[in-house]
Amino acid sequence: MYDVIIIGGGAAGLFAAVVSAERGRRVLLLEPNEKLGFKLRITGKGRCNITNDCNVSEAIAAIPTGGKFLQSAMHALPPSAAMEFFERIGVPLKTERGQRVFPVSDVAHDVANALANRARKLGVEVRRTTARRILTETATAADGSEQKRVIGVESTDGEKLDSYAVILATGGVSYPKTGSTGDGYRMAAELGHTIIEPRGSLIPLISPDEFCAEMQGLALKNIAIRVSDGGKKPLYEDFGELLFTHFGASGPVILSASAHMRNYGKKSYTISIDLKPALDEATLDARLLRDFEKNKNREFQNALGELCHRLMIPVIVARSGIDPTKRVNSITREERARLLQLLKKFEIRISGPRPVDEAVITSGGVETREIVPATMESKLVSGLHFAGEIINSDAYTGGFNLQIAWATAFAAANAAATKNV
Repeated sequence: MYDVIIIGGGAAGLFAAVVSAERGRRVLLLEPNEKLGFKLRITGKGRCNITNDCNVSEAIAAIPTGGKFLQSAMHALPPSAAMEFFERIGVPLKTERGQRVFPVSDVAHDVANALANRARKLGVEVRRTTARRILTETATAADGSEQKRVIGVESTDGEKLDSYAVILATGGVSYPKTGSTGDGYRMAAELGHTIIEPRGSLIPLISPDEFCAEMQGLALKNIAIRVSDGGKKPLYEDFGELLFTHFGASGPVILSASAHMRNYGKKSYTISIDLKPALDEATLDARLLRDFEKNKNREFQNALGELCHRLMIPVIVARSGIDPTKRVNSITREERARLLQLLKKFEIRISGPRPVDEAVITSGGVETREIVPATMESKLVSGLHFAGEIINSDAYTGGFNLQIAWATAFAAANAAATKNV
């Protein structure tokens, strides 16, 4: 008989296993992957952005879906406590731009290994198997009402494993190669839970603009973007790296922007790229004049080598409306102004996101109204708790999604640990 069975050995599942075992509970972790924390090992381009060094209010503000629901869990394990936890188990940390927290080693494997090693040292039993269903029975409460309660888990090989509590931490459906197959949604739904349809968040974006494919493979560094949905104010702004692809755009600033773009079909989204964010318009115009003077006898299409990448020059020339064979010394002030605006506001239309299996994280999952915020326990099944990406909650980039994993796992593990006391 186990005190706690945890289904899923990803970030949330591993964290919950450690916390449960530190409470003296007998813990079984079910994970079919050979390595624990498979997805954790590839997050942040293999560096693992563990959390964000901010306060709880700032963290909640970065969680557009489920932020209010997570208030209790975030206060119980704020980012500062998560940082202290990882330092304690042997992961020295550092803070970078945007208050992003990484391991000093810049190696995500170190984070996953530290959690796995701590779990092993505490006696957590790990089985390389998959759960088929969560076992329950109907119990009668003191007031005469009936409610389901957890009694264990049945594995795919038919073995029945008894437990006082179960933590479902199977993740979403993004990165299916890591084992995120959506089985957790099925098991939760079988017990009566509402599943908000999963969709991708932090995901590459599709553009109908053919010039994106023409620049496929071009990575723009140190650019600024501004996302518009047609309103008076920008929806989102960022600075960093963007990658053009055959379908549209990807890269860090695009993934971050995608989390703010949630109403396709109702809104029309445009991303405006400032190719020269370090220069205001007056300074850039002076730069153009100097370049034009240097190349005054050349054709326009051959005079942009110091301003744009070679893959972008044909697109800039075409979109500027300036005759590509026109001599630079014949370009008018109005034409130069159009070029300047194009360099400062290079627009891409966005028609939608790529498939959910290309997303970094999943938005959607178990309806939070059916979960107790302070304990992550199901309101429908006593002893069943949820942790991590399976819950309908997601955040912007910057370490906030892993902070959700740690906080929900901490709340679930602490509550599950009381079921056999």
